[in-house]
Amino acid sequence: MKKIFYIVGIVLGCLSHLSAQEVSLTVYNQNFALVREVRSITLSSGISTVSFTDVAAKIDPTSVHFKSLTAPEKLTLLEQNYEYDLVSGQKILEKYVDAEIRLVMEKGDVFSGKLLSASASDIIIQDGEGRIRVVRGDGVQHFDFPKLPEGLITRPTLVWMVENRGPAEQETEVSYLTDGVNWHAEYVAVVDPEDKQLNLSGWVSLENRSGATYKDAKLKLVAGDVHRVEPQPRYRAPMEKRVLMAEAATQFEEKPFFEYHLYTLQRKTTVKDNQTKQVSLFPPAGVKAEKVFIFDGQRYEKKVRVHVEFKNSKRGGLGLPLPKGKIRVYKEDTDGALEFVGEDEIDHTPVDERVRVFLGNAFDLVGERVAKSSNRISDRAREEEIEISLRNHKKESVEIVVVERFYGDWKIERSSYPFVKKDATTAEWKVRIPAQGEATLTYTVMIQW
Repeated sequence: MKKIFYIVGIVLGCLSHLSAQEVSLTVYNQNFALVREVRSITLSSGISTVSFTDVAAKIDPTSVHFKSLTAPEKLTLLEQNYEYDLVSGQKILEKYVDAEIRLVMEKGDVFSGKLLSASASDIIIQDGEGRIRVVRGDGVQHFDFPKLPEGLITRPTLVWMVENRGPAEQETEVSYLTDGVNWHAEYVAVVDPEDKQLNLSGWVSLENRSGATYKDAKLKLVAGDVHRVEPQPRYRAPMEKRVLMAEAATQFEEKPFFEYHLYTLQRKTTVKDNQTKQVSLFPPAGVKAEKVFIFDGQRYEKKVRVHVEFKNSKRGGLGLPLPKGKIRVYKEDTDGALEFVGEDEIDHTPVDERVRVFLGNAFDLVGERVAKSSNRISDRAREEEIEISLRNHKKESVEIVVVERFYGDWKIERSSYPFVKKDATTAEWKVRIPAQGEATLTYTVMIQW
């Protein structure tokens, strides 16, 4: 039977509850957030303590900042403590060692005495006549205690010792960092029948596992890679998932901030603990796009990879800083139903940069790479002849981008198709293959090292 712990008498050491007047939540896409709260408090003159409850369970206590907004020069912070010794049945028993308790057994027997030891299996007490009694823990129905032991609290609490030389009624601001709050962007793209246009919409998914609820908060999101020293491991407790969908309208105001981008929700929102909330980042936008086939035979053997590529520009239909996140791509079938065609992750993408989304491997396109010869010219040079066969089983012609990678000092001496040297290690060819046809690319390269 489940054990019941009764606390009788007056509970001592109660903590004051100060309701928040204003809450701001700035969430970073690295699983942490900055919490800022404004609360009104009543302070005694001189030195006193202030208890601040309802803080996040994943708080970083070393990041806490407390100040008076009413009279900052007249309120001095002397000491700060983070109390997290939360009450539990076992902890109450441990606190009552060498104190009087009362045990009620499942069969109705009652034992009273001084608690000498307490564990999950056995309770050892000494009665008024000095006799020692060992009671099996699974036979106890409930315990009776005269009061809550000193030092145990019901929720994580910040406690400050302050010296007040100003008014009794003051507004104070508290800010701190907490883990367990994260956000990421998610994009949905629908390609048109010709694969030349995307209908792109963006959503923000906000996850709160910090152990606190932020009611009517001013919400900001920071996109960028912010450096932190020795970040704590991610909190992976089980989560009750609630998804709230907002209307697809522009709800965030975006602006550059330091070397990042800041998105501010233009209304207040409540972010509950153990909740996933989704809010529209921007309404659907028509974006010019193109389908790109890439054969990288040195990495993917016979596979021809399919990408959708677009430029993040106003002229192209978008022109917004895009936070990193997952993009899912769909296409409408002839019966009007949307079908999933692939997904990828994009990095933070500034305006006027190109986005390339990998969707999968083409079924009807095949590439084959063969080294026809490799001749050692000297101890530090080699000449290679490469043949790449591209086969198209489609009913229309396609263009495939062929990617080849090199090391050392290299020079392509002969090639059956024009090429572009993309960088110090990469060359690219664009090869047109006729419908249900084949094309062969051959080149000779001299490599020195």
